[in-house]
Amino acid sequence: MAGAAVAAAATAVLLGVTLPGEAGAGDQAKAGSAQQDAIPKDGVVEAAPKEGDKGVGRDPLTDDEIKRAEQIAVASNGLRMSARDVEGDRGPQHLSTNLSEVDPTQSGAQAAERRAEVVYYDYKADTVVTRTVNLDSGKVENTDTAHGVQPPPSPGELREATQLLIADPLGAGLKKDYKDATGKQLTSTDQLELSGMVFRKETVAHVPSGLTACGEHRCLRVVTKVRNGPWIDTRALVVDLSARTVGRLG
Repeated sequence: MAGAAVAAAATAVLLGVTLPGEAGAGDQAKAGSAQQDAIPKDGVVEAAPKEGDKGVGRDPLTDDEIKRAEQIAVASNGLRMSARDVEGDRGPQHLSTNLSEVDPTQSGAQAAERRAEVVYYDYKADTVVTRTVNLDSGKVENTDTAHGVQPPPSPGELREATQLLIADPLGAGLKKDYKDATGKQLTSTDQLELSGMVFRKETVAHVPSGLTACGEHRCLRVVTKVRNGPWIDTRALVVDLSARTVGRLG
């Protein structure tokens, strides 16, 4: 009896072990399929979802909302006709358009309405004009006009300031450095990479007589760089865009 029990146990063990070469075709197919599924597939880049005409909640403004807000803001109360841009053309100089902060005094449906804050500079009056546009009603809800306030410059202002610098005798050093770096004449802002900042006269010890109006006037310091090349030091030069003149510090 004991021998029979051992034999039966041995038979059970043998039945439970399958040698590598003895698996059935069905088992091999299942194993191969599982292994294939475990291999990650090549990544697929999906197209970004199409932007809607209108954002939701605190979503950034859509392109359509920005365009609409600027059209409403500039058309209200004759701003397009009365103001002047950085080149002296009719209409204010656009600086920025952003989603307005939520007014803490508003609640419910009123607070949920989408609003844009559109900022302009009027070179005729040397003022910053900020308009709050309700994108749901299509109306300007508030207009704020400030003197002596100088937001960061727009790309258009940087280009105009640099063009004035190129044309001014004080820009001779800029043109010389550009020619030394490239072997070519500097004639256009398109030949440079531009950045810059508002000039604040309280940050320097001595303000030249030609720059004393800065603060009331729109004055910029332009940072220039040869495209795909070196920086050119123009930190000592200040462009008064309101007066369309160039001054030198130091």
